[in-house]
Amino acid sequence: QLHLVESGGGLVQPGGSLRLSCTSASSTLETYGIAWFRQAPGKEREGVSCISYSGDSTDYADFVQGRFTISRDNAKNTVYLQMNSLKPDDTGVYYCLAETVAGECFKILRWDEYDAWGQGTQVTVSS
Repeated sequence: QLHLVESGGGLVQPGGSLRLSCTSASSTLETYGIAWFRQAPGKEREGVSCISYSGDSTDYADFVQGRFTISRDNAKNTVYLQMNSLKPDDTGVYYCLAETVAGECFKILRWDEYDAWGQGTQVTVSS
């Protein structure tokens, strides 16, 4: 069973940066498309970004375009989300999800279209 683990969250001031990581000790991620979602308190989960298995295709939500960058290092079995120019509205729990069938990322799918997800990592943007 695929088990994803997120890390790298924390408390950061507005305008600061964080890099989130998603990895798995149980499976190789190199054939999977990976997405990041987030959920703020009292709000619904929303898709942030996705990347194809090869890294050649990515997609971003409009609200992070130009600030966040998704990447992957298949040799390290890790997918990253570099978050710059963070805003208080970016606060939430960030989850990584895997799409194991096609491994592609033409656009961010719905949460229930992914096959596995982790427990999340908390990101708090506050002064």
